[in-house]
Amino acid sequence: MRLAERVTRIQPSATLAINAKAKALKAKGSHIVNFGVGEPDFGTPEHIQEAAIRAMRDGHTRYTAVGGIDELKDAVREVIQNDYGLSYEREDVLVSCGGKHALYNLFQALLDPGDEVIIPSPFWVSYPDMVVLTGAKPVIVPCPEEAGFKLRPEDLQAGITERTRLLILNSPSNPTGAHYSSAELAALAEVLMPRENVLIVSDDIYYRILFNGQQWANIAMVEPRLRPRTFIVNGVSKTYCMTGWRIGYLLGDAAAIKAATKIQSQSTSNPTSIAQYASVAALREHTGTVREMVKVFQERCGYVMGRLAELPGVTCPRPAGAFYVFPNFSHYYGRKARDRPIRSSLDLADYLMESAHVAVVPGGAFGEDRCLRFSYALSMDDLKEGFDRVARALEALV
Repeated sequence: MRLAERVTRIQPSATLAINAKAKALKAKGSHIVNFGVGEPDFGTPEHIQEAAIRAMRDGHTRYTAVGGIDELKDAVREVIQNDYGLSYEREDVLVSCGGKHALYNLFQALLDPGDEVIIPSPFWVSYPDMVVLTGAKPVIVPCPEEAGFKLRPEDLQAGITERTRLLILNSPSNPTGAHYSSAELAALAEVLMPRENVLIVSDDIYYRILFNGQQWANIAMVEPRLRPRTFIVNGVSKTYCMTGWRIGYLLGDAAAIKAATKIQSQSTSNPTSIAQYASVAALREHTGTVREMVKVFQERCGYVMGRLAELPGVTCPRPAGAFYVFPNFSHYYGRKARDRPIRSSLDLADYLMESAHVAVVPGGAFGEDRCLRFSYALSMDDLKEGFDRVARALEALV
């Protein structure tokens, strides 16, 4: 069977592949500690579930407008006004089938072959491949560990060319948990201001999962003159434990939103009606569940950082949010497991999966091969057991 050439230019999601492998081993009876999971381990709050049931009983089971119901667009606008201090109209909002879908639609609407997209590394695994599918070129800009894995103004400046069309910023970050302060964003804004053709995509999917009193900041909040060039991508999946409900949203320039909506109309059409009504409740009917979840994640983060500090040769910047750590394990490269050499993050991840039944995601998938990504969206018992296994497996390397 001949496949389209574009398929050969992209890779399957590494995080989904790791989860599939872990589930396959679990199905065979193995007890897998899965640090690869990219979703909260809490259930969807009860009031959101009840809203979905009401929507079905009220007959909200038919097609909706392609770009989402007005009630949800208004709820999104209210959240952005309250949390960002930015005002948007309904025509500035697109509701999609998850944050990833919102990004895909936007890239398809904005990018042409030959355009360049600056992607700070480490990056979420899907950014480069979604850019490649448009015919544009990902420009990977390494962000060093000593800088907290954050993009520096001088590195941004060096990465911009006449072909640069987009910059992607993800804060708090997947995979590192890094969060840009207002001052750091202001420094990046200084570089971007004279580059009037460069647009900014702010992927804020983890924005409410911040630790130790960190204050939320977005580049359009910090530098209002960049707001017309900034697109905000967010969703209900991480904050409200609704990963399977598949609701994301996009805000920005009305013409670009209209174009992205047109693209969505020829792919999925509207997101699931029931999930949209449930998302209205998620955004509007605030409870203490988000605050309690963040408190638990912060406690787990402290535990994980303590365990990492006990592993010889491992270094890791402290996350400011999300629920990931991205430690540097390159100290163990060049060693062997039996006769099998460990030369890369993929080798080490495979070794931990096979010998310790611990699933982690190799850092090479995020653009930094010296590291592994660990999610701490696990119970404390699994965190303890998992790091005990990792420590024993590393000690066995020669």
